[in-house]
Amino acid sequence: MDAAPSGPVLFAYDGSELARFAIAEAGRQLTPGREALVLCVWQPADVGFALPGELHLNAARAPEVKEAAEQTAAHGASLAEQAGFRAESREFEMAPTWKGIVAVADECDASLIVLGSHDRSGLGGRLLGSVASAVSTHSCRSVLIVHRARS
Repeated sequence: MDAAPSGPVLFAYDGSELARFAIAEAGRQLTPGREALVLCVWQPADVGFALPGELHLNAARAPEVKEAAEQTAAHGASLAEQAGFRAESREFEMAPTWKGIVAVADECDASLIVLGSHDRSGLGGRLLGSVASAVSTHSCRSVLIVHRARS
């Protein structure tokens, strides 16, 4: 008999619709009651997440960006709890985003990393790169990449 996963599920959460969908999908696929850490990675010069509500930021003011990242992660944690997880939230400053996700996953000994794939294609996708692809390439942990359903 295999041992149950010991570390938390780490959700890379940027506040986007796809990130919300990834949490809900993981809730459908994984055993209820698991520990989860919802992570929002941020950089003062490049706000890489969607803000809840009507909040507006001056990205040059790092304390405001950090506070918004905390709020974004807390919002994701509430969604994870609704999906059946025992969730905590955390913000982490790191660039590029994938490095922050991998670093925190290693730090908390995550059993699984869950994130949505924005499936960017074309020149923009090649220039920006894919966070999901970079995480799966650079992490030694299991990664669940949730894709948007195609119609």
